[in-house]
Amino acid sequence: MTGDVLTSAGTRTGLYIGGEERFTENTLSIADPAKPGAIVGEAAAASVDDVADAVAAAKAAYPAWSALGAKERARIMGEAIKGIADDRDEDAAILSQENGKVRFESWVDALVFEIRWNLALMLADEIDTTKTLPVIPGAIPVSTEVAYQSIGVVTVIVPFNWPIAILGAALPHALLAGNTAIVKPPPSAPLATTRVVQRIAEKLPPGVLNVVTGKDENMAGLIQNTDIAKVCFTGSVGGGKRIMEMASKSLTRVTLELGGNDAAVFLADAEIDDTHLDRLYAAIYDTTGQICMNAKRVFVHRSRLDEVVAGLSARLEKAVIGYGLDEGTTMGPLHQAAQKAFVEEIIQEAKDAGADVREFGELPGGDLAGGNFLRPAIVVDPALDLRVVTQEQFGPVIPVIPFDDEDEAVRLANDTWGGLCGSVWTADPAAAQRVGSQLECGYVWVNDHGATRLDLRAPFGGVKQSGFGREQGIEGIRAFQDTRSIATIDPEALANMAH
Repeated sequence: MTGDVLTSAGTRTGLYIGGEERFTENTLSIADPAKPGAIVGEAAAASVDDVADAVAAAKAAYPAWSALGAKERARIMGEAIKGIADDRDEDAAILSQENGKVRFESWVDALVFEIRWNLALMLADEIDTTKTLPVIPGAIPVSTEVAYQSIGVVTVIVPFNWPIAILGAALPHALLAGNTAIVKPPPSAPLATTRVVQRIAEKLPPGVLNVVTGKDENMAGLIQNTDIAKVCFTGSVGGGKRIMEMASKSLTRVTLELGGNDAAVFLADAEIDDTHLDRLYAAIYDTTGQICMNAKRVFVHRSRLDEVVAGLSARLEKAVIGYGLDEGTTMGPLHQAAQKAFVEEIIQEAKDAGADVREFGELPGGDLAGGNFLRPAIVVDPALDLRVVTQEQFGPVIPVIPFDDEDEAVRLANDTWGGLCGSVWTADPAAAQRVGSQLECGYVWVNDHGATRLDLRAPFGGVKQSGFGREQGIEGIRAFQDTRSIATIDPEALANMAH
């Protein structure tokens, strides 16, 4: 054991492998990012052998699960999700403590998982659909049935920021496609996710769904074991590169969602009223800026720059920085001290460069003093080579940058390493389509931005270094399948070709 003393509300989670909960001698102590020295709970720390057992359990369960039709799998999965909300208040409280974000966001995190699960089940009728390629007389003397088949055991690795919701973008689709799965929650915030996954896994056939927590150095078997067919990873660009490098050794396929440096583009005719400013504020500062699809750069037509800055400032002046479970808190801490240090560094760099940096709010004291809290900030019209512009901040700071015409706005928005999401703000539908279609990203909003307005039915994923592959929708199902083509000779067509 780690020897750390748990708080009175401490949560303990184990592994769940092959239909059985398993506790380990070694554990992970889960820190509260808001309260220095406080421990939220402890999670099992899997050994290399535990990981191998999870892969073996998933492999053993695969033949029977994949042999079921999609509609039968959907029926079983529908039963498994029932009652998942019964413990949601407790799940949210635990997630808020281990992650740092406010309780309501944690509650929505778990809700989105359930919504995504049920939306996936609505696709059951499409999954086993086949198509037939007919004979072409004189050219192709066969008819070919093209069907889809599951791929095997998949690993789903989720990050700390919205772990339960993000899991819902991949896990139900993998299972519904006929695969078995191993979930790896984030080592710094595994408790709530493990609880949710285990409650569902207990209602599925043993081995179909497993959950493994622990230190990354013991997890290579979730990627490189030759019995792993695919890894679905959400995280940083650096993490994605490591996953891809590891997977290359076993030719394990991957889907990667690696964040972005997303642009929100306000054209000259944009509606900048309270409704739209509230949307923009949420798109930037929800979860203290720690959302992959948050707006990370705001480009505003020069004639409207002061309005946007004033609108964001008015909202930041009302921000209440504090503990995620406390009534009235609107912004919690950053999840990790290293990220706090990075965001502080890029804000200071902007100040040192002479940028107009405006900070808001008061840092909490008492037992929260020394927590991973930061005052939210706006950087107005910074130099474009500053890191607050070029890098994903993943914190409560945003550069607001003027432009003079559409071409410049598109060029600036696309001048970045990533391409996850973007948005266009305009009163003109034609302009929204014109500009939106030029943004180099996988998902575009019009007059909105961010996770609260994501269509959970639509394929989601990035371009450039934001990753590749798609989650959600039928595209998300097909990402966990292969095609199988069965060709049958047509004797008459074959005979005619011979003549």
